[in-house]
Amino acid sequence: MSTTPEPAEVTALRGAIAVSPGNTPLRLLLAEALMKYNLFSAAEVEFREALRQEPRNGSAKFGVARAFHGEGKDAEAAVVLEDLLAPGQGPAAAHLLLARILCEGAELQKAAEHARKARALDATAVDGDLDARLEPFMRPLKAGGDEGRDQKRDEGEYDAEGRARLRVGDAAGVAETDVERPTVNFNDVGGMELVKEQIRMKIIHPVSHAHLFKAYGKKIGGGLLLYGPPGCGKTHLARATAGEVKAAFLSIGLHDVLDMYIGQSEKKLHEIFQQARRNRPAVLFIDEVDALGANRADLRHSAGRNLINQFLAEMDGLEASNDGLLVLAATNAPWHLDPAFRRPGRFDHLVFVPPPDASARAAILRVLLRGKPAETVDFTAVAEKAADFSGADLKGLIDQAIEGKLAAAMKTGRVEPLNTKELVAAAKRAKATTLEWFSTAKNYALYANQGGQYDDVLAYLKLSR
Repeated sequence: MSTTPEPAEVTALRGAIAVSPGNTPLRLLLAEALMKYNLFSAAEVEFREALRQEPRNGSAKFGVARAFHGEGKDAEAAVVLEDLLAPGQGPAAAHLLLARILCEGAELQKAAEHARKARALDATAVDGDLDARLEPFMRPLKAGGDEGRDQKRDEGEYDAEGRARLRVGDAAGVAETDVERPTVNFNDVGGMELVKEQIRMKIIHPVSHAHLFKAYGKKIGGGLLLYGPPGCGKTHLARATAGEVKAAFLSIGLHDVLDMYIGQSEKKLHEIFQQARRNRPAVLFIDEVDALGANRADLRHSAGRNLINQFLAEMDGLEASNDGLLVLAATNAPWHLDPAFRRPGRFDHLVFVPPPDASARAAILRVLLRGKPAETVDFTAVAEKAADFSGADLKGLIDQAIEGKLAAAMKTGRVEPLNTKELVAAAKRAKATTLEWFSTAKNYALYANQGGQYDDVLAYLKLSR
């Protein structure tokens, strides 16, 4: 069986290497020649040898990444590139290659960040196809690279992760919250079909069939309270809901509202609702709502009660219509929420967001391993060993397994793929953080559940009152 002879240029360089095997620049020339003729596996061997001879040679390390990419080993290439760029240095071409790899892995925001860095280092580092895909996450850079980005961020056009941001006003004291246009939808949420259906009935169908609701004089909007153990994807679910109905998405937490000066917290909350109304249809997501809407009977200070009264007034739309405004709130402790929030027109519908089931855990694990070096993994087997794990717990499981691989890679210098056995072992070592939450929730569901609002928790635990 005959083999295709190597190009004359490569043969000549190999002859020179035979005479001077320790000549690293000469070996890099050979590797580059092999790359030119798409002989990526052979180029990888030469780049690795050059790196062995000079471990700090950035050109050799970048060459290894390029060879990996040529061979279709994008996960391995990304590991090498991230290591090369970790000190904050590295050529523009390395940022651009990493941007391409991240883009293929659907990590568009990170890809855009590296594309911007590449252009800041070298104005000619442009990839038309890549720029077209990243266009929603990109913006023109001013001279000075990072300086230009910081200035744009201060002007409010983009947030720290490159997401588009809308200005609300320039008047002093006016609250300003990032307004997203999410591209994720329910297809990006693993499992939770019952939860999704509840959200569809309460929020999505009224927006999708607005003419029917208006015909019956029913306003589009209202509130929905998501509750359950921490780390189970309540925020992601809220963002996907906004993406499902093509609505603006505003996410607020305690730091966006609370202020040390009397009256300022109420003013901030009002301005946040006003901003959401200006961007209708909009989904306003309030995290840790129990901290903003705690039971007034437990509050000693009037300032806290005033904030809750303001919150209730905004939910009722006393000063402005809430038509087209969907308010989603999340809490780990719904039993601490003031009962007034649960009356019709406010958070009158509670949706229990449980830990992902087995099929959802498998889907989450598949997403978490995307772009990482891994063999063909039996995700079902790993998911079965991770019962009651939250999404955050599953991420911790993957991180544990990766740490073991990194420890071995530091010694051998090779990137070895993760396998099912290692992931199952990591699942056995880890503990589900949701169990502590259920021990508390069970008491409320059994003994403080007069209205049946926590029946879903009992059903999940297979208990009855």
